[in-house]
Amino acid sequence: MPINEQIRASKVQVIDEQGEKRGVMSIHDALDLAYDKKLDLVLVAPNAEIPVCKIMNYGKYKFEQSKKEKEAKKKQKTFEIKEIRITPNIEQHDFEFKLKNAQKFIEDGNKVKITVRFRGREMNYVKLGEQVLNKFIERLADITTVEKKPLLEGKNMFIILAKKADK
Repeated sequence: MPINEQIRASKVQVIDEQGEKRGVMSIHDALDLAYDKKLDLVLVAPNAEIPVCKIMNYGKYKFEQSKKEKEAKKKQKTFEIKEIRITPNIEQHDFEFKLKNAQKFIEDGNKVKITVRFRGREMNYVKLGEQVLNKFIERLADITTVEKKPLLEGKNMFIILAKKADK
């Protein structure tokens, strides 16, 4: 955003610090007006037929903008996708352990990607892997929603679970 001497237009529309229009004037008159008030002349609409400039404290304006950006960043919710890898012929205890981990990840606000890896001849038992994933979906149904249904990609089949939206 060009300020003061950086403005290249010969005539500009001026808005003072209270937001009132001062009319069209030469750039030198506008700069004098701004300097008399110990403020900056800032180009706010360079593409208008007659460029529009505003008289303001540019340093304070920049500070306010950075403050707003920091606030917006603070309010932004970030999440990770945690991955849990299993095999199609998972034992009951291992299943319970992985289920407990998935539950913990979801309660922490993360998404969970559960991947079934098929090795060698296990590719013949894709249905078995799908059953294991459906079992995960069924057991976590009260706290999660399925973002991606069981999907086979190469030698892996996976689902993505996310926390249910609060009502």
